[in-house]
Amino acid sequence: MKKKIQKNKEWPFNLVNILEGSVLVIALLVGLLLMANLTFAAPIEHKFKSPSFSGINQSSHYLTIENQETSRKDAIKQEIKDLKEQLERDAENTTLAKFIRNVESRIYSTLSRQIVDGMFGENPSPTGEFNIEGTGISYVTDGDTVILTITDENGNVTTITIPLGDFGI
Repeated sequence: MKKKIQKNKEWPFNLVNILEGSVLVIALLVGLLLMANLTFAAPIEHKFKSPSFSGINQSSHYLTIENQETSRKDAIKQEIKDLKEQLERDAENTTLAKFIRNVESRIYSTLSRQIVDGMFGENPSPTGEFNIEGTGISYVTDGDTVILTITDENGNVTTITIPLGDFGI
């Protein structure tokens, strides 16, 4: 027959419970010691990702930034230029601007016809001089040629010699 182990009611711990508990504690301590040997930690090292701080590929980083800034500035300048040109085109294409250009064209056409009639018409004038918006125009004819002299606002002189016989006039 089996021997029964009597439990001591006065003593709350018996030998089996103490042995089981101590084996459990020893196993836990051995496990912690083994785990402590297996865990290794690396030192914390901070590295900057930005080349401005780390210095790695710093020149190419600065070049990229400069290229981006330059291309953006150029794009803004081009956009401003395009807008100015668009505003100028819009101002030139108004009904009033078209009317003024048409009137100016007809005035200049009539004026040039009168000048040509004065130089080569039925009763040609041997000399003539007039001023259009700061530009002086004078002519002299000797019967065979007409010498046309144009002086601009800055004093630059252009001389044109027109032979009369070659034009059938």
